[in-house]
Amino acid sequence: MMANMRTKRTSEFKAKVALAAIRGDQTVAELASLYKVHPNQITNWKRQAQEQMVAAFDSKKSKSIKDDERLKEELYRQIGQLKVELDWLKKKSGL
Repeated sequence: MMANMRTKRTSEFKAKVALAAIRGDQTVAELASLYKVHPNQITNWKRQAQEQMVAAFDSKKSKSIKDDERLKEELYRQIGQLKVELDWLKKKSGL
């Protein structure tokens, strides 16, 4: 029996349906019928899209992400430098 098989939806499909729900030209029930998706799923996708849009325009978050990347690069640089120094010390001490 294949009654409980789940359908995988692409990100593009979810975005398309969520955008249609955000526009509000059609009701969630109409969209559910049109796209063959449960109304609750459309509501979830709409909510997720709206939350992600807020994050996309939040300059504080994008600044902290850039700061995190800079910190990570600096730490990797320091790790590399320390490894070179450690290898040099091992070589000089005969280990």
